[in-house]
Amino acid sequence: MFKISHVSAGFIAVLVGYTSSAAIVFQAAGAAGASPAELTSWMCALGLGMALTCIGLSLYFRTPILTAWSTPGAALLITGLAGLSMSQAIGVFLFNSLLITIVGFSGWFDRIMKHVPKTLAAAMLAGVLLRFGMDVFVVFPTQWLLVGVMLGCYLIGRRLFPIYAVPITFFIGMLVAASQGLILLDSVSVSIAQPMWITPVFDWTSLLGVGLPLFIVTMASQNVPGLAVLRANGYTTPASPLIGWTGLTGLLLAPFGGFSFNLAAITAALCMSKDADPDPKKRYMAAVWAGLFYLATGILGATVVSLFAAFPRALIVAIAGLALLGTIGNGLAAALSDEKEREAALVTFLVTASGVTMLGIGSAFWGLLLGMATAWINHRR
Repeated sequence: MFKISHVSAGFIAVLVGYTSSAAIVFQAAGAAGASPAELTSWMCALGLGMALTCIGLSLYFRTPILTAWSTPGAALLITGLAGLSMSQAIGVFLFNSLLITIVGFSGWFDRIMKHVPKTLAAAMLAGVLLRFGMDVFVVFPTQWLLVGVMLGCYLIGRRLFPIYAVPITFFIGMLVAASQGLILLDSVSVSIAQPMWITPVFDWTSLLGVGLPLFIVTMASQNVPGLAVLRANGYTTPASPLIGWTGLTGLLLAPFGGFSFNLAAITAALCMSKDADPDPKKRYMAAVWAGLFYLATGILGATVVSLFAAFPRALIVAIAGLALLGTIGNGLAAALSDEKEREAALVTFLVTASGVTMLGIGSAFWGLLLGMATAWINHRR
C-alpha cells in the first residue's frame, strides 16, 4: 500500500547519504585520475548497485535493508589510489568485493555478530547517530529562522500527525529556504549517465596495500554498525546473505566504478524508525523507495548530486537530525535497560560518539570492541 511516510523516509535517507559523502567519492575518483566520463560511470554504478540491493533484499526478506557505498572506504581511497592507474584501482575494487563475498556467504560474519549483546548494539547505534541530533542545534545560530521553523513544525507535527511530521517538516523547510534564496538551482543540468567498462589490472602490492585495508574498513566501519542497526531495531535477518549479496554486487559493478557496497547504518535508521511506519513489518517499503531513488540517481549520475548540492546544508542537517531523534532516544533506552551491562553499553556509546579513528577504522568498531571488553571484564569480576 502506498504511504507518503515510506516515500519520505526513503527520499531523506538518499538525500542525507548523497549530500554527506558524495564529495568524498569525487575526491577518491580524482585520486585515481578519473575523467569526467569515468566519474559519471562511478556514480552510475554506485547508484544502480545500491538500488538493486536495497530493493531486492528488502522485498525478499520483508525487512528494511538499506545499503550504501563505503564512505570510510572512499576516504581511504583518496590517499590509497594516489599513483595508481584507473585499471589498478578497478583491480583493488574487485579484490575487496571478492573478500566481502567470501566472508558473507561463508557465514563467518554472522557467527561473529551473534556474540554481540543487544544492549551494546543499541549503544553503538545511539553513538553513531548522536552527532546528527546535536548538529540540529549547532547550525541553529547561523540559520535560526529555517531551523527554528522546522523544529517547531516537527514538535507540533509529532503531537498532531506523528506519521507525517517528518515529510511535512521537510516540505516547510524547503519553502522557508526557497523564500530566503538558499536553494540554488542555477548549476543543475540534466544528463543521463553512461556506464564505462574499465579493464582491471591486478597488482599484488596495490591489492594488499589498498584492497585489504579497504575490505577491513568496510567491514568494521560499515557492515558491523549496519547490522547493529538491524538488531537494535528488532530485526533478526541473517547477516550472511546480506553481506554476501553486497559483495557479489560489487564484483559485478566494480569494473564500472562500484568500489564497495555494504550495509548502511545512519541512513538505514531513517527507514527503521516509527516515522517511516508505526508497524515494523511494513517499514521495508521505505527501503524499497530508497532503492527507487537510488535507481534515479544511478541513471542521472552526477546530475542528482548537483541537485542535492543545491539544498542548503542547514536544511539537510536539520531534517536528518529531527528524523533521527526518536531512534536516538530508543537506542539510549535499550542500551541502558540492563543494569548488569549498563557500564559496557555506556563505554560503547561514549567511544562511538567520540568519532575517534585509529588505524583507519572508525569509532563504531572501537566502541563495540571496548564495550565487549568491558562486558567481559565485568562478567569475570
